[in-house]
Amino acid sequence: MDLTIGVDVGGTKIAAGVVDPDGRVLEKVRVGTPGATAETVEAGIVEAVRRLTARHTVTAVGLAMAGWVDEKRSILRFAPNLPMADRPLKATIEPLVGVRVVVENDANAAAWGEYRFGGGRGVTDVVLITVGTGLGGGTVLEGRLLRGAFGGAGEFGHVRIVPGGLPCGCGNHGCWEQYTSGSALVREARALAVAEPDRAKVLLDLAGGTPDGIDGRMITQAAVDGDLTARALLAETGRWLGEGIADIANVLDPAVVVIGGGVSEAGDFLLGPARAAYATALVGAAHRPHLTITAAELGNDAGLIGAADLARQP
Repeated sequence: MDLTIGVDVGGTKIAAGVVDPDGRVLEKVRVGTPGATAETVEAGIVEAVRRLTARHTVTAVGLAMAGWVDEKRSILRFAPNLPMADRPLKATIEPLVGVRVVVENDANAAAWGEYRFGGGRGVTDVVLITVGTGLGGGTVLEGRLLRGAFGGAGEFGHVRIVPGGLPCGCGNHGCWEQYTSGSALVREARALAVAEPDRAKVLLDLAGGTPDGIDGRMITQAAVDGDLTARALLAETGRWLGEGIADIANVLDPAVVVIGGGVSEAGDFLLGPARAAYATALVGAAHRPHLTITAAELGNDAGLIGAADLARQP
């Protein structure tokens, strides 16, 4: 059996797993990166891989990195949440683990995982949008991962949809993730709790009476429990999500848009408004097929599974 390893490298931990050709994770390990430096992150990757190769024979390793990866899937150019820039990961890691190494952006890897084994399986044109702390994603068109000329395709969160809008951590204004992300959802909930505490009573109770204590999981829980304010907050986030998906449809024309990330746990409280906003905003909506907006299926393993499968590709 052709087994490969996928390694999902985050800011505080490294998750690695042995993955079979059907996308099943046979074994998984985690390695912490306390006081991380570039060298300790790389050492953690090697440790995780060696722990797995001690018990499994594998043919390749795929690294899913939260950052910009070069067009040759070799160098990590920059990672905003890791102390790493211009690191030749393939050249560094490969001789230490003894098999071929492929480096990929984590959202691209997750998109490939959902395309192959999750919410996008069975079609050739899929977009993954991850609605988490920020907004990310990846694209598969005609069965191929879209990486762009320099490896930077798929940064949906920094498409500017409101000229002169809210400031973004990237330095621009009006980026999509300032309106559709976990951070945006929490920001709006906390602002509402300050301005209209009576409307936000349920959320404030969950947060111990402090607006700054409100988090995304509380908003989702309140919505599930029937709180209309929480549902309205998620609906507004979903509306912005659907507006952006309509623009993606006009540019890329995918068959399926898969929604992942922590906010997607809100289910139809988020996806229902997204579908409605998409249908309203889509150009020529009455005269063209509509894409499907669906929830991701692989959860936190999407990047790991996708990276392992990409390492298996020619």
